[in-house]
Amino acid sequence: MSLAASLHLQIQDWIQDDPDPATHAALSSLLEQAESGSEVAQEELSDAFAADLQFGTAGLRGRMAPGPNRMNLAVVSRAARGLADHLLGDLELTQPLVVIGFDARYNSEDFARRSAAIMVAAGCRVQLLERFGPTPLVAFGVRQLEADAGIVVTASHNPPADNGYKVYLGGRAAEPDGRGVQIVPPSDVQIAARIAAVGPVREIPVADSGWELLGEQLREDYLAAICELPSESGPRDVRIVHTAMHGVGTELALAALHRTGFTDVHPVAKQADPDPDFPTIAFPNPEEPGAIDLALELARTLEADVVIANDPDADRCAAAVLDPHLQDWRMLTGDELGVLLGDHLVQRHGYRGVLARSIVSSRWLGRVAEDAGLEATATLTGFKWITRAPGIAFGYEEAIGYCVLPEVVRDKDGLSAALMVAEMAALAKAEGTTLVGRLDQLAAGHGLHSTAQLSIRVEDLSLIGLMMERLRTAPPTALLGSRVLENQDLSQGSLETTGLPPTEGMLLRSEDDTRVVVRPSGTEPKLKCYLELVTAYPEGASAAQISEIRGSAGERLEQLKDEFRLVLGAA
Repeated sequence: MSLAASLHLQIQDWIQDDPDPATHAALSSLLEQAESGSEVAQEELSDAFAADLQFGTAGLRGRMAPGPNRMNLAVVSRAARGLADHLLGDLELTQPLVVIGFDARYNSEDFARRSAAIMVAAGCRVQLLERFGPTPLVAFGVRQLEADAGIVVTASHNPPADNGYKVYLGGRAAEPDGRGVQIVPPSDVQIAARIAAVGPVREIPVADSGWELLGEQLREDYLAAICELPSESGPRDVRIVHTAMHGVGTELALAALHRTGFTDVHPVAKQADPDPDFPTIAFPNPEEPGAIDLALELARTLEADVVIANDPDADRCAAAVLDPHLQDWRMLTGDELGVLLGDHLVQRHGYRGVLARSIVSSRWLGRVAEDAGLEATATLTGFKWITRAPGIAFGYEEAIGYCVLPEVVRDKDGLSAALMVAEMAALAKAEGTTLVGRLDQLAAGHGLHSTAQLSIRVEDLSLIGLMMERLRTAPPTALLGSRVLENQDLSQGSLETTGLPPTEGMLLRSEDDTRVVVRPSGTEPKLKCYLELVTAYPEGASAAQISEIRGSAGERLEQLKDEFRLVLGAA
């Protein structure tokens, strides 16, 4: 194998245009290795130049390395100029204000500062965070400072080799319900077109100064806003273990907890400080197996009441508790924590408005809303849709994302959610129960909503299309022996028939209210199946009966997974 002449020329052009000496040298070395016959180098170059890294509703995200299909200073430079051209050209804004933040990953600060320099040179006003911080801080800043756009350089909970570029619109660039919210069509398409139209990177004007540094005031304003939520009169006797997963959440999480009276807080020392290598975990996502093992170990040692985990950019929140049914610690599912938070905000804080969830999240939140006389709604997946729900009071998605203060942060926020987890745990303890016990109380009225996910990873992306076609043409007639009553092709949906814009996916519901939603992942080569079944608790059920029901529900979810592997031809 040898490099094609066209690819060789493309690589040479990139080397000449690369503003970063590190990636310039790395690419030159790779080219030399490839020309010497290294198949590994040839394959890396072929993939790195196979396409441009796509800018979409999640912005940019990818592995850091040279080439147009990677995250690097050249790609970020084009993104910054493209966003500036969108604000100045497509939206015709005069001196648009842009807030820029970054996490503690490798290159994040360099990418943020380069973006600031390019946007200032283009005619934007820029306020740049002086030091790294969590993603919700920028989402807050867009609304607080009435900025027209916000940028966060972060790869959230991706592996250490990755980085990303998340964009918000606000101020004059968005409608009121979209200010401080992640971008959606057509903005993503328009920004992508502007990025594609940017010429050589070496010709992009770059300012030496002119941006304003945002110091501690924005952090103080953010803390003041989220610390107003916990009830001053509520109990505080709760022992908390916190982990930031080597990310940027420790400082503000501990500050918020302490300021609101939760002082018995114990960070996982090995994971408290930012470290872009994420040395103690294979994958820096609280949902991944083993990710919170150190936190659980500390919780057992300290006899803690709850573990609170934030992902590396602190926009997600997870909780683990000692489950009385299992007599062991376990993480609450994203759906369990979502229904607990929704119920808590309605019952204890008097929330009124719409309770929103993504279509793949549990319907249990709808039962909570119904009991309270409130409206519930389901949106497409992602907080770019959830937080646009008209009249939203609370929103969540099963992937441990929660919006508990939509007028403060119109996005998922793991830090304000952490405050509510602490408050719920303290209240449950004061009432002689646990968060699992509170779930059992809710299940007694609504039925136990048990959820699980089946993910089918593929090497060949065409297999996802084949599996979806198989499901459309030969859908199952029963789920766990219960007749299928509803079979919706979500790609053929409309606001009139499903309440949702068309999206790639299938929804099936059976006579016993078992539900399955199948959709391709938007970020990984996976087909995802979201499973939910509902089991009634007998009146006056004993603890032993409840444990048996929970165990049986878990077994049935595993059976449903096996059924769908067969249905999709993935067994």
